[in-house]
Amino acid sequence: MRVLAIIPARGGSKGVPRKNIKIFRGSPLIEWTINAAQKSELIDEVILSSDDAEIISFAKQKNCKVPFVRTSDLSKDSTPSVNVVLDAIERCPDFDWVILLQPTSPLRNASHIDEAITLCVKKKSMSCASLTHVNQSPYWMFRLDDNELMRQVMPGVLPKRRQEIPPVYRLNGAIYIANVEWLKENKTFVTNSTIGYIMSNETSLDIDTEEDFNR
Repeated sequence: MRVLAIIPARGGSKGVPRKNIKIFRGSPLIEWTINAAQKSELIDEVILSSDDAEIISFAKQKNCKVPFVRTSDLSKDSTPSVNVVLDAIERCPDFDWVILLQPTSPLRNASHIDEAITLCVKKKSMSCASLTHVNQSPYWMFRLDDNELMRQVMPGVLPKRRQEIPPVYRLNGAIYIANVEWLKENKTFVTNSTIGYIMSNETSLDIDTEEDFNR
C-alpha cells in the first residue's frame, strides 16, 4: 500500500500569531512534524498543504514536497481539517492510505506514526486516530440545568470508587489515518469503526496557545 502524509499549515492563527513557524525548542514548530514524517519507515510521500509563502518556502528547504498552494476558501479558521485532506488527496492521487499530521503536535515522532499505521493494518481497520488517557473522568462530571440542578454528563449509576471507572480517552490531534476511498465516502476520520492508538500524556501536547508553548 502507498501512504501519503499531509501536513496542514495555514498562515493565519488567532491564538498564536504565525504559530506554525514560531520557534519551539530551537526550531520552527512545523519542522518537528516534517522531521517525524520524513523519518517514518512506512510513509511513501510527505506533502505540505499551505496558503502561506513563508511556510511553503521553509518546507521546501526541508525537502518537504509542496505540490500545490492551498486556496483561500480552505484556509479559514472554520475550515475542517478533513476538507483540507480531501482536497489534497484529489490533487495527489494514486495513494491507498492517507495520514494527517498536524504541526501543533511536536512531540509525536516517527515511531508513533509507524506504530499507528501498523496497528491500523493489523486490526484491518479503515481508520485510526491517536488518543491519550483522561485523568478527569466524565463519569464524575456534571452539568447544571436551567434550575441549577446537577445532571450527570454520563447518565447512569454514579461510581463509588475510582477502581469502578473504566478508562476513558480523548483525541490528542497527533495522528489521523484512513483508507483513501473510505475517507472520500465518510468524509471523517472518526466513526464507530475507528480504532484508537494510545499515546502518553507527555507526548500528546497539542499547542494552541502561548501557555501551551511555555508548558
